[in-house]
Amino acid sequence: MKLKNIIILLIVSLMMLPSCNDDLNVENISSVASTSMWKDKDDAEAAMYGLYNQFRSAFSWGYIFWGEYRTGLWGDGLISETSRWQVFQNQIPTNHTYADWTDLYTTINDANLLIKYTPSISFKNETEKNTILANAYFVRAFCYYWIGRIWGDAPILLNGFESDKAEDLYPTRNPAVEVFKQVENDIQQALSLMPDSINTRNLASPGGINMLRADYDLWMYKVRNAGESYLNDAKVAIQTVLNDPNYSLEDDYSNIFDDNLGSEIIFAWSYIQDEYEGGFPTDYLVPSQYISSEYINNPVTTGSHQQWEFLTPDYEAFLSSDPSDTRTKETFETFYDPGKKATFQWINKYKGHWINDTRIFDSDIIVYRLADAILFDAEIKMYQKDIVGATKDLNVIARRAYKKENYYHNMMTADQLKESLVSERKKEFGAEGKLWWDFIRLGVAFKENPYLTGRENENNVLLWPISQSSINKNPNLKQTPGYDK
Repeated sequence: MKLKNIIILLIVSLMMLPSCNDDLNVENISSVASTSMWKDKDDAEAAMYGLYNQFRSAFSWGYIFWGEYRTGLWGDGLISETSRWQVFQNQIPTNHTYADWTDLYTTINDANLLIKYTPSISFKNETEKNTILANAYFVRAFCYYWIGRIWGDAPILLNGFESDKAEDLYPTRNPAVEVFKQVENDIQQALSLMPDSINTRNLASPGGINMLRADYDLWMYKVRNAGESYLNDAKVAIQTVLNDPNYSLEDDYSNIFDDNLGSEIIFAWSYIQDEYEGGFPTDYLVPSQYISSEYINNPVTTGSHQQWEFLTPDYEAFLSSDPSDTRTKETFETFYDPGKKATFQWINKYKGHWINDTRIFDSDIIVYRLADAILFDAEIKMYQKDIVGATKDLNVIARRAYKKENYYHNMMTADQLKESLVSERKKEFGAEGKLWWDFIRLGVAFKENPYLTGRENENNVLLWPISQSSINKNPNLKQTPGYDK
């Protein structure tokens, strides 16, 4: 990155990162006049990279807390923590750290400023301008999509705050239907602007936007009951990805996670040492001081942080149920340390690198990969009652996993097909942060999570409360019904 870009990025970060606090009341902003930046392509490009830095930060832990930790598939690691168990058991208080949506709205504000100022900047190449704008719309769509699924009703902010004199500093929560409509609008804008030639993996691309589109459309079809048109749109988006020659399945499952943004990756957050690293994978490994020295990284993949959670015994047994499944060892391993007279377990995905006796958590966190697209395609075909087609998709994933042809037969019933689809998603994407949304979309959250058994009638039990501190600072915000007692 050019020196000017680095300097601008630092300025943008100072201006943007505090730009939207937990009550959406902007205070104490480092006021950099808009006339001092947003002058040329380099300014907009630097702001875009600043946006992605905030984007990665916003989801570094929230991605798993808002997602997979609610599935019932996680429990204690070597030690426990109340705030994690509250999420595991779906007993989330209003003072929980991740009831706070500050980081997501800060990211949205950064995107809003890009959308506001980039059109007025003169570019020699309009394709470059459109690419930057498409990235801003993609990030904003992604954040509002998660906000709508996490909290339901939520403020829709589109203007970009730059000072505490701006209007709408104390917004109300818009209905969820409007939040999801904003997601749709932003996805359409991103697709219309994104050049077909873009093939980045850690920024927006036609493939990444279409994956978000398919994800959103399936949610609208199954969870929001928005109609058949969304299923048809999901099919179009997925076929676009599946027909893209830039993407192909890795032959070896373990190659997916070697941090080279390979052919299977469609969109990922790149965590880079000394820029932004860490996130939820820091909780996956056993601290090296617990292990006999001769077993550190041989065979135990050790870390330099505490192991706060691990898979439940039931989920471990499920992942290990077929000895031929090559995904099991890549997801987790177990080792008995005779010197410590203890058994240790760890997650192998996103383990970063061991450098100078320190674990550097710089792995790319994968959001969408081609296996997602194939299983989305199977799900679409299941809804269309195309059991043969859906089974064919399942067998593409199974062939790599089990090294067997026709692992699933195409004479399955509809119920067997759904069970197989849930099973394959649990095996394919374990510890990657997305299974909670799969459970809700596929209608199995109350079946899969024992802590949700019998709670189907609880008001908004699948949503989160908003933080009480946000409500205290902004009286226009009302608590999520069901958490307002």
